[in-house]
Amino acid sequence: MRHIFSNMKKYWVSVVIIFVLLILQAVCDFSLPNYTSKLIDTGITNDGVEYATPDSLSSPDYIGIAMFMTDDERKVWVENYTMNENGSFVLNEGADKKELDKTLVKPIAAYSLIMKEYGERRDGDISEDESPGNSEVRAAADKKLDSMGEAMTTNYAILFNKYQLKAKGVDFNEMRSKYLWRMGGRMALFALGMMAIAIAVGYLASKVGAGVGRDLRAKVFNKVVNFSDAEINKFSTASLITRTTNDVQQVQMVTVMLLRMVLYAPIMAVGGIIMVIRTGAGMGYIIVIAVAAIVVLMIMLMAFAMPKFKKMQKLVDKVNLVSREILTGIPVIRAFSRERHEEKRFDDANKELTDVMLYTNRVMTFMMPALMIIMNVMSILIVWTSAHRINDGVMEVGTMTAFITYTMMIVMAFLMLTMISIMLPRAGVAADRIDEVLKTEVSVNDSTDAENVGRSKGVVRFNHVSFAYPEASGKVLEDIDFEAAPGTTTAIIGSTGCGKSTLVNLIPRFFDVTEGSITLDGRDIRDITLESLRENIGYVPQKGILFSGTIADNIKYGQLVESDEAMLEAAEIAQATEFIETKPDKYDSPIAQGGNNVSGGQKQRLSIARAIARDPMIYIFDDSFSALDFKTDAALRKALAPKVKDKTVFIVAQRISTVMHAEQIIVLDDGKVAGIGTHKELMENCEIYRQIAGSQLSESELRKSLEVE
Repeated sequence: MRHIFSNMKKYWVSVVIIFVLLILQAVCDFSLPNYTSKLIDTGITNDGVEYATPDSLSSPDYIGIAMFMTDDERKVWVENYTMNENGSFVLNEGADKKELDKTLVKPIAAYSLIMKEYGERRDGDISEDESPGNSEVRAAADKKLDSMGEAMTTNYAILFNKYQLKAKGVDFNEMRSKYLWRMGGRMALFALGMMAIAIAVGYLASKVGAGVGRDLRAKVFNKVVNFSDAEINKFSTASLITRTTNDVQQVQMVTVMLLRMVLYAPIMAVGGIIMVIRTGAGMGYIIVIAVAAIVVLMIMLMAFAMPKFKKMQKLVDKVNLVSREILTGIPVIRAFSRERHEEKRFDDANKELTDVMLYTNRVMTFMMPALMIIMNVMSILIVWTSAHRINDGVMEVGTMTAFITYTMMIVMAFLMLTMISIMLPRAGVAADRIDEVLKTEVSVNDSTDAENVGRSKGVVRFNHVSFAYPEASGKVLEDIDFEAAPGTTTAIIGSTGCGKSTLVNLIPRFFDVTEGSITLDGRDIRDITLESLRENIGYVPQKGILFSGTIADNIKYGQLVESDEAMLEAAEIAQATEFIETKPDKYDSPIAQGGNNVSGGQKQRLSIARAIARDPMIYIFDDSFSALDFKTDAALRKALAPKVKDKTVFIVAQRISTVMHAEQIIVLDDGKVAGIGTHKELMENCEIYRQIAGSQLSESELRKSLEVE
């Protein structure tokens, strides 16, 4: 979870704005039930009479109410009423009824309650000893009012004011209509405000979520780009793709949900509880029961679902891996008629993921019915309890309506948390997987004192180099010691799996040596910045790799400074012009993803042209000529010779014909140097080389090769 929240630090301003907007939305949300209650209790029940403080009242009522007051209340009472010529008391002009109600509502309600118990109000025929202002009677009235709550106390006070207005002949229908229209208009404004805030919150939350997704994808991609082959192999390509796409999407979706729902839920829950307490309905135990039931339900569901959520992401990796292998190997699958086998393999992986997803979905399907049962049972309890209270005259219908609404808000807040709990565990796992990639230490990187060496001379020296792959039991290369100088070609040959490609991959630091060192112009390559080192290298991998775009884009891909002249020269040396010129758009001809619209030989020639166009000091051809026919191979090497006459060239090859003219041939056998020398020298003193040559060349060809040598 902390990984999810940490991604939002950059957007703290937007998060704060969202939080403030959600508070405003909650204020609007909480106001609506209050207005609904007012519509029912004040607008309908009390005929639009809002305040308890009467505009005028008779002398006995004025005195009777005053007898229920404390000294402070009586002082306010006296200051705000003036006796007229008829002996009645009139509220002073400009008096704030809302403020007066805060002080006077209780004594007026107490007077109204006692008068109701005495029967019909009689003016002036109750003696002071019998008066309801008696302290014991007032204490009993206060006790009863306190048990009713604030809303009922106010209603009793307003009831007294209604008697005063009725006596004056006020039209309650008109008063009621005006009040309902006024309150309805306010409710409409609050509703529009909520809509505007919800739109703003949705926009900001989506913007933050999209930003978090963009940042995570960029971080993961930039990290993976800097991975050495060791880190790539640790995670696997399929897993890294899943982490960059599916996992980031999970985090992005949950970020939006957190800002729109989870951040709002506590505000709703706390605010709802405060509003419920303010209603004074005395039914808080129902909320406690409902919340406790929801929490227990959530804990039970998570206990069953959480382990499966963790397993789900690994199964997504597996499906991605199988799909990628099948799609990549379709030609081989078809050639060997293994379609059914691969279909079954994909079906097994897909079924395993489906079973886990069905399990989690089935577990979570219990959530909504269970929550609906809790909400309905709670509503029944509220209505049943409220019915008795309304019947006893201690609760108004509007109060019950408001209580139900506020209670539903509280439950909905927990419902929102429960809804997000479906996605949160999976997103938490996804965030951890992303963080695992981001926190992985890159084994090949620039040292603190690495320097930029610029354009090198090209002298490469292997000083007793040994190498073992991470977590491997044995060494792939052992005690490799030789030097490659500019103007010479160093060829590496040996049986399959003897470490040829691994050896040349150490030069651009795709891996770092385990023992010994490799130097460039006498400087350890680990003390040279990776960018500077690789700018001096033109690398052609075993498998030609092209990128979607045009032929020109692919040839110029490695150029430090783009040049059409260098591109044309490189294509000609690589023997690629013969097929490029036949295309309608020539160098602007499109290349499909992975170079799938060109043949293997054409792909390889374009890869070679890309390295040549870079004009590096060091060329590495990792078995790059194997896809070429003998004629093209010979023509390419002949055209390449003048270009690399002052450069250092490494050639990994299987064919003797490719390496026999090299100034230095290194024969590898099981990771060790079995011989170093020219073709002639190795034919004389290296048995392994003789075996390789004998398996590829006839005796006459061997004799001819030695004569040429």
